[in-house]
Amino acid sequence: MDLSPFETDNSVSCRLASQIPDVCKMEDCCLGIDEAGRGPVLGPMVYGICFCPVSKKGDLKNLKVADSKTLTEAEREKLFQNLDEARNYVGWALQILSPNTISTSMLQRTKYNLNALSHDTAIGLVQYALDSGVQLKEVYVDTVGPAEKYEEKLSKLFPGVDVTVRPKADSLFPIVSAASICAKVARDRVVKGWNFAEDLGEVDADYGSGYPNDPKTKAWLLKYLDPVFGYPQFVRFSWSTAQTLMDSKAVTVHWDDDEEDGEKSAQRQKNRSMLSYFGASAGGALTFPLARSACSGSF
Repeated sequence: MDLSPFETDNSVSCRLASQIPDVCKMEDCCLGIDEAGRGPVLGPMVYGICFCPVSKKGDLKNLKVADSKTLTEAEREKLFQNLDEARNYVGWALQILSPNTISTSMLQRTKYNLNALSHDTAIGLVQYALDSGVQLKEVYVDTVGPAEKYEEKLSKLFPGVDVTVRPKADSLFPIVSAASICAKVARDRVVKGWNFAEDLGEVDADYGSGYPNDPKTKAWLLKYLDPVFGYPQFVRFSWSTAQTLMDSKAVTVHWDDDEEDGEKSAQRQKNRSMLSYFGASAGGALTFPLARSACSGSF
């Protein structure tokens, strides 16, 4: 699994994929969808698909794939190696959703919540498989939101494909277990080798599981909270854990309202000096004029 396309710029999302086995372009195929990293406050969320011919379901089961959450990291790596060695009939694709993508989606003016982002990512991966020539007949998905509504939505989008949405699908269907393993292996590798674009010096990589209730994760978040700029893009700003810490530990920022009409407002904006961008207000809070465009790049 070559992660370099994502590691080159981990501020944006990235799709990675295996070669499409020839047999998957000729025979009816099943496809599983699962994700890794939905809950953590650190690192990306990775959506994965895995597919193989319906006639090869037994062979896939013999690879002993299982829900990635029940496996150790070493076991997941071994099973991913087994899937890779079965490349003549097994294919996969991943969508790595960067923490920055998740944060900006959830915090933009028109909210784009995590369920909607998850649905659209899964739909995009299924469409990728179809566009790549995979003869899809069966799709199995771990539920996000109400299972019946999600199943109906996918069935309408992909007529002719038998869609099954079930809770805990990663423990029920081997093809979903395989997708779960691909997604989890990718996330583990990305998090372990994260390249910080910000100038943080030597970063302490002992940030635990990345989940908000992990003491190591909490300690890391406290250590790397900048009082003005907040967190590096490794952190999901949209998570309540990060927001609460910034509210309590970071400098208070007041944003001027630039939406006033009339010549008076326009003249005031024209006359404002560059120094006012960094002026201190009473109480020590920093004051910044409201930016007219959003930037999701590095600090």
